[in-house]
Amino acid sequence: MPQFLLFRLYGPMAAWGDIAVGEQRPTTPHPSKSAILGLIAAALGIRRHEDARLQTLAESYGYAVRVDAGGVLLRDYHTTQIPESTSRLKHLHTRRDETRDRGNQYTVLSSRDYRIDALFTVCLAKQDGAPYPLEELADHLRLPRLPLYLGRKSCPLALPLLPSCIAADNFETALQRYDAGGSAAQQEQFQQIRRALGAEHATPDYYWETGMTDTLPLHTTPRQDVPLNRRRWQFGKRNEHYRRGEAS
Repeated sequence: MPQFLLFRLYGPMAAWGDIAVGEQRPTTPHPSKSAILGLIAAALGIRRHEDARLQTLAESYGYAVRVDAGGVLLRDYHTTQIPESTSRLKHLHTRRDETRDRGNQYTVLSSRDYRIDALFTVCLAKQDGAPYPLEELADHLRLPRLPLYLGRKSCPLALPLLPSCIAADNFETALQRYDAGGSAAQQEQFQQIRRALGAEHATPDYYWETGMTDTLPLHTTPRQDVPLNRRRWQFGKRNEHYRRGEAS
């Protein structure tokens, strides 16, 4: 029987990057695969420059997510000052060093989107040749080697991830067992969060990749969120399936 790793994501702010053009920095309504793989990589202690390890991670795990509370969109008009030019022979150690010369400042303007008060349940499945067992990923999510955040460093987690490895025929069944598992306090906490977010009776949305289930999707959308080269911000394409409500 297939094994799945499930965990929950909640924070006051989250940013799931989409294709960015110019000064626009949009976010998708649910976590991108690259964001989740980045979170897993941080938990494992994999750095951004380790392209081979990140590429292996991207190819080794199937991905699905349930949107328990979609949250609301927040758009921030963002300004950042950086040095207009910096000598390659001089290393600036602090932000104060960067901004000390006010006559040498360049202001970057951008519009950045966030999801506010959104709640998601993530599901990963191990593919053949995956470098880490799901149990090991769960252990590192409990005790991560690097800080974890929801897409951007300004978006910290507000609750523990509560990772759990579950055997099930497909990811929908794994989600049901995950909801029913855990302590009574954890189940009550989940319901309290949904009530507080006004999503107690909301119909969840499901997004998944091929191989996670035999359920027929309502539609399939191409997504460009498979990390290829993190330093160059290059991403590959994949197909993402969608269904609303309890899948059958």
